[in-house]
Order: sequence, then structure tokens, then C-alpha cells
Amino acid sequence: MAPTIVRDGPFRLFFFSREESRIHVHVAHADGEAKFWLTPQVSLASQTGFSSLQVRQAQTVVNSHLKEIQDAWHHHFGG
Repeated sequence: MAPTIVRDGPFRLFFFSREESRIHVHVAHADGEAKFWLTPQVSLASQTGFSSLQVRQAQTVVNSHLKEIQDAWHHHFGG
């Protein structure tokens, strides 16, 4: 299961229900996908298919929805 948290322009932010416990978010785009750690600060964990510009854009989207992502994480996983 991969609940969508938000769609922002060409990006879809989501997480997998049965993945590692460290808080993170996946960002999908027609060209690829990236994974960002949220703590201790938003940072790129991995990416496939994104240009450098798309990585920066995706990170901006994650930062602009940080509270929403964290709330969705805690609601979905508890705690």
C-alpha cells in the first residue's frame, strides 16, 4: 500500500506502508522517483531518473508540505 499524501504540480508524494520506520517520503514524477529523509533535516536519500533540477524541485515540494507529510506519517503509523 502506498498512500498518496499530496500532489503538487507534476509530483506525487507518498510512502509505503511496510517500509523502514525512519520518517521519509517518496516523490514520484513521470521521469522518475526520489526518496527524501525528513529528519534531522530534509535530505535526498536516493533518486532514479530525475535531473538535478527535478531533484531540487522535488525537495522544494517536500519542504513546502513538510508538516502535512509528518502529520500523515504519524496518523498512518501512529506515534
